Amino acid sequence: MHESQLLPGYVILFPVKSLMPARPDPSRHSPNKRVPTLTIRYAVGISPLGQMLVAATERGICAVFLGESAAELEMQLRQEFSRATLERDTKSLAETLAAVLSQLSEHPLSTALPLDVRATAFQQRVWQALQQIPRGQTASYAQVAAAIGQPTAVRAVARACAQNSVAILIPCHRVLGSNNKLTGYRWGIARKRQLLQIEQMDG
Repeated sequence: MHESQLLPGYVILFPVKSLMPARPDPSRHSPNKRVPTLTIRYAVGISPLGQMLVAATERGICAVFLGESAAELEMQLRQEFSRATLERDTKSLAETLAAVLSQLSEHPLSTALPLDVRATAFQQRVWQALQQIPRGQTASYAQVAAAIGQPTAVRAVARACAQNSVAILIPCHRVLGSNNKLTGYRWGIARKRQLLQIEQMDG
């Protein structure tokens, strides 16, 4: 595994071929052989953007979802990690949840938060570029595409942003369309606008 330090306070863990082990495929195992199961613990808290779910494997945070209700977020988690064993564990994830929630305040905690996220090689480069956008600033999809050395891949960059499952910590909300237009955000344009306003208050 290769470890790459990004913005101060964050560490993202990158295995050689992917950002999380491939899901076990039961069809490729004999009926008598036990298939290893990925265990994901999660906690839900209240944030200025609504309910927030933070989920983690033993290696790091694998999801940060925003929504209207805990039930909605838990359903999204089950869909995203359909083969994993999910365990609600508010007690052991309390500090992690607090650290993520602090990013929505004027004085975010500078805490090292390891991430354990799946990604293609292209997504990995895009998400690394997003983490280089300073808090309180924005970039266009075209600028991100240029930053990863693929200036014509603007639409692919937009898709990679939409596929990000770790809100806030991989800050796809800092990417705007042409002419600084607020464009699609997995958790809603209103939340994207509010996130940017929170971060710009620091300046």
